[in-house]
Amino acid sequence: MLDKKVVELLNDQVNKEFYSAYLYLDFANYYKDNGLDGFANWYNIQAQEERDHAILFVQYLQNNNAKVTLEAIDKPDKEYTKLNDPLIYGLEHEEYVTSLIHNLYDAAYSLKDFRTMQFLDWFVKEQGEEETNANDLITKFNLFGSDSRSLYLLDSELAARVYNAPSLVL
Repeated sequence: MLDKKVVELLNDQVNKEFYSAYLYLDFANYYKDNGLDGFANWYNIQAQEERDHAILFVQYLQNNNAKVTLEAIDKPDKEYTKLNDPLIYGLEHEEYVTSLIHNLYDAAYSLKDFRTMQFLDWFVKEQGEEETNANDLITKFNLFGSDSRSLYLLDSELAARVYNAPSLVL
C-alpha cells in the first residue's frame, strides 16, 4: 500500500509529465512555423516521451491499487523572441522536472518505500539524460545557429531523430 503523500506526489507527476508534453508540442509548433522541421521533429518526439512517462506513472499507481487523479493541464505560457528560446526553456523545464523527481524520491526514501524508489530509479537516470540532451542542443545551437548553412545541417540532424519508447518494466 502506497503512502497517501506518495500517491499525491505521483498523481501530481502525471500532470507535470502531460504538461511537459504540451510544452514540447508548443516548442515544436514554434519551430514548424519558423521553417525548422528538424527542430519541430525533435520536440514532437520529446512530447511523445513525456506522454509515455505520464502513462508509466499512471500504470504504477494502478499496479499498486492507488487512485489515479487527473487534473487540468496548464496551457504553456512561454513567449519566443529568438530561435533558441525554446531550447533554453527546455533545459530550465528539464531541471524543474528533475527537482520534482528528486522530491518524489525523497518522500519515498523517508517512508522506506523501496518499491517506489526502485520505480523512480529509471526516472532519475532519464532526467540526467534529458538535461544532457537539452544542454547539448543549446551548445550546438550556440556554435552553429548564427550561420544559416550550419543551422540547416543541425536542423537536418534533428530531423533524423526517431522515437524509442521507454523500456521501463513495471
